[in-house]
Amino acid sequence: MNRAQGASPGSSIVAVDTAGGPSSVVLTYDDGPEPGGTDAVLTVLADAGVTATFFVLLSRVRRHPALLRDTVAAGHEIALHGPDHRRLTQVDPATVAPRTRAARHELEDLVGRPVRWFRPPYGAQSAATWRAIDETGLTPVMWNARCLDWLDLPDDDRLNGVREAQAGAIVLTHDGFADGRDGVDDGPPPPVQRDKLARSIIELCAAKGLVCGSLSQALSTGRPVLDVWLDRAAS
Repeated sequence: MNRAQGASPGSSIVAVDTAGGPSSVVLTYDDGPEPGGTDAVLTVLADAGVTATFFVLLSRVRRHPALLRDTVAAGHEIALHGPDHRRLTQVDPATVAPRTRAARHELEDLVGRPVRWFRPPYGAQSAATWRAIDETGLTPVMWNARCLDWLDLPDDDRLNGVREAQAGAIVLTHDGFADGRDGVDDGPPPPVQRDKLARSIIELCAAKGLVCGSLSQALSTGRPVLDVWLDRAAS
């Protein structure tokens, strides 16, 4: 997708218009790669024949390069979540573009293919940080369904957002949990079986007649739905 000329600051992909194409939802994973999380999710996705888009942290990619290679080898799409997990709205705007551009180039060298999508940590985005990301050529991607899997909740509660998802939804879920090594302190990781949650998401979507896939897969037959997303925050 080429960036729209004259797009409003904050304009981000929040869904996919699937009219005329398959009834699909976009499955996205943030904060990996993480041992015990990413590998477990990859197994479930492989068993289901499903692809996803993984928004990775470069701070974690450097620690777990083999998991990144496994994700690429399994046919999944790699996108950038950031050099680390610091909230961009609390970073000097003048540094956002150069640090993100450097992270993109390093990630592209590792995966051997272009990286197109970016999701700011916590979904926190200001007009200034949006412009900085736009300078790097990356397109911000947000969500309109989420699993709240960064909270200590029963899995059944985490699935409420998926139950309400319609065709073209972008589902936010996680294969890791950022910590001090990623520049943040969000407390202890929640007790969540990421493989079990991934399986439940896929099964719930299938029961609704929806097929899970990556963002690029959905956009191959659909078109992006854009909305202005500014000064919001979520994990």
